[in-house]
Amino acid sequence: MFTTRTGSFPIGFRRGWSDWQKDLHGLVGWATSNEIGVIDLGGDADVSAEKLKAAGIRVGSADLPSWSGLITSDTGKRAEAIAKQAAYVEACAAQGVHNYFLVMLPEDAAKPRHENFELMVEGLNLLTPHLEKHGGRLVIEGWPGAGALCCTPEGYRAVIKEVPSTSIGINYDPSHLIRMGIDPIRFLEEFADRVYHVHGKDTEIFPEDTYEFGTEQPGTFAKGHGFGHYAWRYTIPGHGQMRWVKAFEILTARGYQGCVSIELEDENFNTNEAGEKQGILAGSHFLASC
Repeated sequence: MFTTRTGSFPIGFRRGWSDWQKDLHGLVGWATSNEIGVIDLGGDADVSAEKLKAAGIRVGSADLPSWSGLITSDTGKRAEAIAKQAAYVEACAAQGVHNYFLVMLPEDAAKPRHENFELMVEGLNLLTPHLEKHGGRLVIEGWPGAGALCCTPEGYRAVIKEVPSTSIGINYDPSHLIRMGIDPIRFLEEFADRVYHVHGKDTEIFPEDTYEFGTEQPGTFAKGHGFGHYAWRYTIPGHGQMRWVKAFEILTARGYQGCVSIELEDENFNTNEAGEKQGILAGSHFLASC
């Protein structure tokens, strides 16, 4: 099976949305025939994790349902979301799932950020006892979507302080940090103890386009990048700016026991089934050399 040279972390990929990846039986067969031992699942892990387990494939993470239900002022909606998540965690835990993926997206992105942060803390403090009961951990990804919380050092630092449970963890995806101008290595040096899962995704920065368009506005006449903007784009590992060996050295020193899962978002490979398979394998081979 693919593993990183530094740290021997198992390498896999996040299940995507294209037709060939919707066929779980075929997906598992392709993964095993290509020596891939990890797959991240979406919100159906309560039923699909069993198929991975039977094939000897590890679940890197499983998407938690009802993300915005955690960050809402409607206590009824929040209670419903917590109940749904608790049942899901219990079902997934029976199949050996431990990491639960989510982005901290509020129900109302127009609310002041500090208000949504307080709502998030309330929701997480209700959820964490259910995670702890089953040995579960959140792996919060810092995708900087509309109103998203926990994307920057400030946000992660604050939630770790306000929610007193080590079940609160990080899905370390350096691609988002790079596009925001945040040093991904410095971030890892600060937060490695809470990194429970890693996404193998990179970002390429275009200095000339940064000059031409900046980072705040879209171009007026130019065409932007798929899975990106005008001055940056997401890539497979090895095609961007990330120092993967250094990251794996830090994770090894801090006792990381998780996986590295390629999240394929790259305009050069998200073209068709053959392109996606090529992208996953190219990223896997690169990470195996790091």
